[in-house]
Amino acid sequence: MTEEWIIYCGSALVCGLIFFLYIWRYRRKSQATIQKIEIAKQEGTYEPVSLHPYIDIDNCIGSGACISACPEKDILGFVNGRAALINASKCVGHGACFHACPVEAISLRIGTESRGVELPHVNQNFETNVKGIYIAGELGGMGLIKNSVEQGKQAMDNIVKDMDKSVATDFDVVIIGAGPAGISAALQAHKLGIKAITLEQDTIGGTVSNFPRAKIVMTSPMELPIKGKVKLFETKKSVLIDLWNEVIKDNNIDIKENTKVKHIKSAASGSYSVETENGQSFHAKKVLIAIGRRGTPRKLGVPGEGLEKVYYKLIEAESINEQKVLVVGGGDSAIETAMMLAGQNKVTLSYRADKFARLKPKNLERINAAIANKELEVWFNTNVKEIQEKVVFLTDEKDDILRLENDLAYIFAGGELPIPFLQSAGIEIAKRFGYTVKSHG
Repeated sequence: MTEEWIIYCGSALVCGLIFFLYIWRYRRKSQATIQKIEIAKQEGTYEPVSLHPYIDIDNCIGSGACISACPEKDILGFVNGRAALINASKCVGHGACFHACPVEAISLRIGTESRGVELPHVNQNFETNVKGIYIAGELGGMGLIKNSVEQGKQAMDNIVKDMDKSVATDFDVVIIGAGPAGISAALQAHKLGIKAITLEQDTIGGTVSNFPRAKIVMTSPMELPIKGKVKLFETKKSVLIDLWNEVIKDNNIDIKENTKVKHIKSAASGSYSVETENGQSFHAKKVLIAIGRRGTPRKLGVPGEGLEKVYYKLIEAESINEQKVLVVGGGDSAIETAMMLAGQNKVTLSYRADKFARLKPKNLERINAAIANKELEVWFNTNVKEIQEKVVFLTDEKDDILRLENDLAYIFAGGELPIPFLQSAGIEIAKRFGYTVKSHG
C-alpha cells in the first residue's frame, strides 16, 4: 500500500466520520423537535392564538439564525434541516426571528389558514371607515412593540394633518389605551403641540404591564417620540415600563389610568364624545384607539361579582396573608396566582374542566406537586354560582351546591375581544386568515 493510498484512505475515513456525525446530529435535532411538537400539541400550545412566525419552508435554508435570535425557549426548532414551529401560542411577537433570517423566510402573521382573526378596517393613514376615528397598534394587527410605537407616532402625524382646528372641543385628540402605540401617540401629540388626553382602563403599559416582570419584551432599538432612539437589547418588561413612566412624567403627559371607555359617540361638527364607565365624558375632534386585542377580563356574570373582594389580576401578593382565597381558572395566570398565594393563605382553585390543559410544563409540575403536598385545594368540574361577602357558592358536575368560606376571589376566565365596542362606534370588522403583519424593520 502506497503512502498516497494511506493518506487517501485516512482522508476518506475522516470525511466519512464528519458526515456521519453531521447526519447523526441532524437527525437528533429533528427528533428532539418532533417530540417537543407532540408535547406542545398535547398541552394545547402548538396552535397559534395571536401573532406568530410563519415559516416559508421552500425558502428556508436552515441557517438557524431565527432560533438563535428568539429570546423565548422552544418557540422554534429544527425538523429535517428546516425551521419549525413548536409552541406557537407562546410567541409574544418580539420579531427577532423575522429580522435575523438571512433569506426572509419568516414573516409574522395573525390567524392561520383555518383559524381566522377579526380585524378592524383601517386604511394606510390608520383611519377606520368612520372618519375621524383611527386605530394603531395591536388591535389593527400590529403586535410588535417596536412597530406599535412607530404606528402610534405615524397615526398621530396623520391625525394632525387632517385636523380642523376651527371646531371647538375640549381636546384635539382622545387616545384610548396607554400601551406602546398609545404612549407613542401621546408623546408625538405633545411634541406637535396637540392637546390630547389618554384614557387607560388599567395601568401604563397596557397589555405589556400584565407580562411577568422578568419577561423579555424588546430585542432591538426603537425610536420613541421626544426621547429619541432608545437602545434596547434583551430588555425586560420592568425596564420598559420604567422608561415609559420616566418620559411620561418628564413631559407631563396627561394619562388617566383605571379609566375604561364605554362609548364613542358622534357629536357636533364631526367631533366625538368619548364616555367612560365612571360617567366622565371627553369631547374631541379626533379619536385614536390604541388598545390591545386581548381585550378586557371576561367576567363570570354571577351575582356578587361586583363586590370589592373580587379581582381579575394579582398585585402585591406579599401583602395578602391569612386569607381564604378562591382562584377561578385553569390557565397559567390562575395557576401562578394560586401558587404565589398558597404559602401564606388558604387557597382553593376552582376549574370547570376535569383536568388542566394548555399549561406550561413547569406550572403543571408545580401545581401537581402542590396538590400532592396539600398546599392548596383544587376543585375540578366546578363553576361559581354566587359570590357573597364571606362565602362563595359553586356547583359541581352533578349541579350540587358547594359552599366555600371566602375572603378574596381572583377570576382568570380569559379576555373578551373589543369587537362589540368597535362595532358600536360604527367600525367595520372583517375576519382575515393568515394576515401578514408588515414590519417597519
